[in-house]
Amino acid sequence: MISPEEYIEQRLSDQIGWYDRKSGTNQRWFKRLRFAEIAAAATIPFLSGFAGNSLPIKIAIGVLGVVVAVIASLLGLLHLEEHWIKYRATAESLRREKLLFLTQTEPYDKGDAFHLLVQRVEALLSTENTEWVRSVTKPLKGESPD
Repeated sequence: MISPEEYIEQRLSDQIGWYDRKSGTNQRWFKRLRFAEIAAAATIPFLSGFAGNSLPIKIAIGVLGVVVAVIASLLGLLHLEEHWIKYRATAESLRREKLLFLTQTEPYDKGDAFHLLVQRVEALLSTENTEWVRSVTKPLKGESPD
C-alpha cells in the first residue's frame, strides 16, 4: 500500500511538474510562432512599397508569404494554444487538490481523505488524458466519427 506522502510525491507532485513544464513549453512555442507570423505578415506590405522591379524584394515577399502560411498551418495543426491552456488548468486543479488535502480543508476534512484525494486526482488525470486523445484523433472534415 502506498502512503499519502509517497502518493503526493511520486504521483501528484510529479504530474503537477509535468503539466507545468508542458504548459510552459506550449506557451513559449505558441508565442514564438505567433510573433514570427505577425512579424512576417507585417513585413510583406512594407517591402511591397519598395518592390518595383526588384527581383530580390519580390522573392523576399514571396518567401515571407510562405512563412506566414506555414506558421499558420503549424499553429492549427499543433494546437499549442489549446494545449498550453488545458495543461495550465490541469496543473492548477492538481495544485488545488494538493493544497486542500494538505490543509485538511473540505472535502478532505473527513475520515477517508487520502482515498478521496486519489479518486479526485486520478479523475482529473483521466479526464485530461481522454480529452487529449479526443483532440489528437479528431476526424477530418467530411469524415464521420467512429
